[in-house]
Amino acid sequence: MMPLKKHLLISSILLLLFSILAYFVLQYPVNKIDTSVSQFVQQFRTPALDQVMIVISAFGNLSIALASLLITAVLLMANKLKREAIFVSCIAFTGIITFVLKRVFDRPRPTSDLVTLIDHYQNNSFPSGHTLSYIVFFGFLIFLMKQLTSLPQYWRTGITALAYFMCVAGPISRIYLGAHWLTDIIGGLLIGLLFLQQLIWYYKRP
Repeated sequence: MMPLKKHLLISSILLLLFSILAYFVLQYPVNKIDTSVSQFVQQFRTPALDQVMIVISAFGNLSIALASLLITAVLLMANKLKREAIFVSCIAFTGIITFVLKRVFDRPRPTSDLVTLIDHYQNNSFPSGHTLSYIVFFGFLIFLMKQLTSLPQYWRTGITALAYFMCVAGPISRIYLGAHWLTDIIGGLLIGLLFLQQLIWYYKRP
């Protein structure tokens, strides 16, 4: 288990980086870095890739995200992994964190005069709730697959590969679809890593 001092240090660094990013976003809600990255990503658009990205992004939508948590928790319970099921259920609290932060920073979504809007969302932009939930949910699955050696190896390998893919492709899909800026993604990543670190640390406590 990670020593408490190291745990607190890493948590503080993640929180500090998020605070610096949030200050930048408040000062420059629309900036050259974000628009340039979005335009670069969207230059690879094709109708087929649009549909792929919509499917990948759908796993971060509230209803599907909650269903994924529920199914995962039930499967863990069915395998007599009650403690793991409880920790997975705790990931639902990321929804509350996203709700609060989005209203605190109140950053508008990308607009059609700056990017192509393939998918439309009405709530605020910073941080990316999809990215936050992907990092925590799929990140914790990666962690669990290393811990639960009693599960069949092919299950652990397959779930780990899928989780790594979603941790990368999910955030990219949000920029591709015009739903978020790069700084939204980084903000969701930092808060997601912060939440994930707490989850793993408490899981490892004796």
